[in-house]
Amino acid sequence: MSATISIRTDSELKKDFEVFCKSVGMNSSTALTIFMKKVVAEKRIPFEIGTDPFYSKENTAVLKESINQLKNGRGSRRELVE
Repeated sequence: MSATISIRTDSELKKDFEVFCKSVGMNSSTALTIFMKKVVAEKRIPFEIGTDPFYSKENTAVLKESINQLKNGRGSRRELVE
């Protein structure tokens, strides 16, 4: 017996995921089924989940100081580099 799961996701992420799945010889449904089976078997998410280091206390402090410098005319604006 099969069931359907419907999810909403970013269209670009969906496209990238489908491209990856195709490159390893499966479709997105198969990949998600493998993920769900692994979660159920291990009773955990099968990879580490962490926070974005951009939001660390140290980086946030640096960002706040930079903002204060800009507000006080003691700095120059830089474009964000990804």
